[in-house]
Amino acid sequence: MTDRGLRPTASSEALAPTLVVGCGALARELLELVERNGLAGAVDVRCLPAQLHNRPEQIAPAVDAKLAQLADGYDRVFVAYADCGTAGALDTVLARHGADRLPGAHCYATFTGLAEFAALAAEEPGTFYLTDFLARSFEALVVRGLGLDRHPELLPVYFAGYQRVVYLSQHDDPEVLELARRAAVRLGLAFEHRPTGYGELGSAMARLAGGPARKAGEGREQAEAGVAAKEGRRTAKAMLPLRIEAEFPRARLAALTASRGFAAAPPATPTASPAPVPTEAP
Repeated sequence: MTDRGLRPTASSEALAPTLVVGCGALARELLELVERNGLAGAVDVRCLPAQLHNRPEQIAPAVDAKLAQLADGYDRVFVAYADCGTAGALDTVLARHGADRLPGAHCYATFTGLAEFAALAAEEPGTFYLTDFLARSFEALVVRGLGLDRHPELLPVYFAGYQRVVYLSQHDDPEVLELARRAAVRLGLAFEHRPTGYGELGSAMARLAGGPARKAGEGREQAEAGVAAKEGRRTAKAMLPLRIEAEFPRARLAALTASRGFAAAPPATPTASPAPVPTEAP
């Protein structure tokens, strides 16, 4: 969204002004859910750049800065992120601002539900997950983001531990389904499609229509923290390829590629951004 966001109107004066700060990868779904739940004019949606999906250590500081800038002007604040690889850092920020977030370790579990995702992970730990956004942005975020367009020989290094792609679809869209299938073919992995709809994201946005306003300084009690931490450890592999080029030691990567008969890749160069979504700078 732009800085204007979605402002309360006379038709929705009964609702407390609400701020939703979300991941850019959820921007389309958030705007659809605002419309579906009759929240247009009662909710401001502000999405941070989707690229943070690949840099989880930057999520908590970015959310903190956005809430510090905006939250005091609202009676209710909701953050449309799960833990998303922040290892609890996001929850510390939210407690300080009196904000709530999506349940689970990441958006995959938010869409499927925690129990179903745990079953998926236990069934096949070597699973690479796609959502609608990630299927549409696969070339930008994965292929170009990992440098596979320049060094396709690194694909078996990055994805050696994976057995399948599971596409968690939010919409019944044949074109996006085909993009997800192509992604699996590109990675040389088996393909499964699991329609999820909006999942807990839909439930969370529906609750905004009638939930209580926050109290200053009131933080979220993280009863699910242990579950989220366990889930995050079990499914950490799902996030690894999107971070490996930045975090994998270059010397070890060179040795690994050499041992497999590949030429070592040069340092990554800036790549094109993914397909545009309504976001604003942190």
